[in-house]
Amino acid sequence: MISIFEAVRDLLKLDVVCTDNNVFRLHYKATVILLVTFSLIVTARQFVGDPINCLVDGVPYHIMEPYCWMHSTFTVKKNISGRVGKDVIQPGVAPHRQNEDKVKYHKYYQWVCFVLSFQAVCFYIPRYVWKILEGGRIRALVNGLNDIMITDEQKANAIKLLVDYFAVNLHTHNLYAVQFFICESLNFVNVVGQMLFLHYFFEGEFVWYGLDVIRFTNMEPDERGDPMSQIFPKVTKCTFEKYGFSGTIQKFDGLCLLPLNTVNEKIYVFVWFWFLFIAVISGINLLYRVAIIISTKFRFVLLRMKSRLSLRNDLITIIENFQIGDWFVLYQIGKNCEPRIFKELISTLATMQVDEIEDV
Repeated sequence: MISIFEAVRDLLKLDVVCTDNNVFRLHYKATVILLVTFSLIVTARQFVGDPINCLVDGVPYHIMEPYCWMHSTFTVKKNISGRVGKDVIQPGVAPHRQNEDKVKYHKYYQWVCFVLSFQAVCFYIPRYVWKILEGGRIRALVNGLNDIMITDEQKANAIKLLVDYFAVNLHTHNLYAVQFFICESLNFVNVVGQMLFLHYFFEGEFVWYGLDVIRFTNMEPDERGDPMSQIFPKVTKCTFEKYGFSGTIQKFDGLCLLPLNTVNEKIYVFVWFWFLFIAVISGINLLYRVAIIISTKFRFVLLRMKSRLSLRNDLITIIENFQIGDWFVLYQIGKNCEPRIFKELISTLATMQVDEIEDV
């Protein structure tokens, strides 16, 4: 069992230098790990057994089961609701008249593992794009300041290099910040797009899936219409056709058990709530970014929280002279420095700004 999840072990490692934030990590780490794990689970027979088991008289099971798996199974729409054991033997399982009773074909279960893997890739794309655009800039600028064993000489040299860097490159970081904000927006667009994609994938029954499950658990047993059975039926029908001895077409109506759907329904209940959670968090994060862009006071408060040891006047000097891109790079550096080291950097940068103003 443990060997199955070794494929996601490397995703658990945290970067030594942080170039994003916790909301970003919810997308490319937490969500990717979940989706890859779910994809491995639905393909592991020791957890779910055979994906399909079919019963029909006149057709060998080793023929019927692959046929129904490849050509899809179906349920009868008019018998989706009803009391199991009284009105129907299982939701959607009942005799039907060809070309008269509407049926719903279930084809998606062949693609679930591939869709989960595809979604994992989509959630990692904004991170991949940001790594290319970022180009290791913050790692180079931190230059060992995140090492608790750094010597005083090494610290002084690293701070001097940072001050020299800002002196030369001040007001040139706006594009860098905009690129990061765009990647954050891609995260939000992606998760909303993934929810809409699943709604299409499950033929218009996913958008309200989580809420329907909650309502189902609060209903009286006699009144329940299990929404999970509508999207992920455990028992379905399958029609097999072959030529008889006289050359006429014979139809065999069989029942198929889908053990895999007992896992799929739980996975997608969790996925529904997880996607909703990170969509809300990402939306709030975008509002947070807008506030950063338009409000210098908000940037001051954030920098003050990141460098509580710094003097207020030093922070005010930084805010007044640094554009949004400069502030963002400095804030990213602060996330990877010890508080006392970051205080020294703020103080030195503020002194540099004051000296330049006096020279002018």
